[in-house]
Amino acid sequence: MSTSTVPVLSFSPLTLSVPGRPVDLQVRVSAPATGTGLPVVLLSHGHGPSNNLSSLNGYAPLANFWAAHGFVVVQPTHLTSRTLADLVADAPGAPDFWRSRAEDMTEILDRLDVIENAVPGLAGRIDPAKVALAGHSLGGFTAALLLGAGITDPDTGNVVHLAEPRIKAGVLLAPPGRGGDAFNGPMAEQWPIIGAVDFSTMTAPALVVAGDKDDPRHFTDMGPAWHADPYTLAPGPKTLLTLFGAEHGLGGIAGYDAAETTDENPERVAALARLTAAYLRTRLHPGDDAWPTACEALTTGSDPVGRVEAK
Repeated sequence: MSTSTVPVLSFSPLTLSVPGRPVDLQVRVSAPATGTGLPVVLLSHGHGPSNNLSSLNGYAPLANFWAAHGFVVVQPTHLTSRTLADLVADAPGAPDFWRSRAEDMTEILDRLDVIENAVPGLAGRIDPAKVALAGHSLGGFTAALLLGAGITDPDTGNVVHLAEPRIKAGVLLAPPGRGGDAFNGPMAEQWPIIGAVDFSTMTAPALVVAGDKDDPRHFTDMGPAWHADPYTLAPGPKTLLTLFGAEHGLGGIAGYDAAETTDENPERVAALARLTAAYLRTRLHPGDDAWPTACEALTTGSDPVGRVEAK
């Protein structure tokens, strides 16, 4: 993968009217100013304490880097966003909106041509066959569903599959892990849907990123290994990137200078942006050596930011 960058065009908000959705779906599109045949990365936000980072306005450290290196990044504001709290508090599916979050991504793919033509200077530059998905925290939960994981619908008891075959690869950043007996923390009763996921059917290729200091005690007493479950419990091809010293914010990916980032580390964020871009480049462009090159650099450095394993 080239280390050169290009200027980024960012267009926001782009509003899509979706029948049955309590509010319109708003997205931000960030794209390189030049290039054609551009792959797409859908980016699903988490559910953090800030008002605006959990929306289309978050995750600039990743979105800007990915766009500057040749990806078109599309960020929706899911119904779980704090920016919508007063508007959707009583809407069906509240408060976790687990199905709606996944459906947002399918809606974006269904209307990718509309989005492409609505963004000035982007028309004709997207390759709709090259689509990946990234998600942080609750966004990692959403990504798991779209990559093939099953989920037990709490209203019916039926197992639901929301796999989106147009998504060719995923990046799960500090995602939730297993349910069952391990799902025994104080927040488990408030968010039972988190523990209702079955990773055994998550067959799509994915990179799982976990911090070795990311303590999920509010959901489980398993420790940081819980966040690696989408790698541990899902079938291959999967890759696990464990970041040394990283907590749930992975150094601060949710936003520049976000005060709630407990492990603020610009170098870690920069490394994560490079590594994820390399993984996505190789997955969406078979034969591209960006990922093996990045992994080799990771292992040969004097002070590696993390380690990689794969299956």
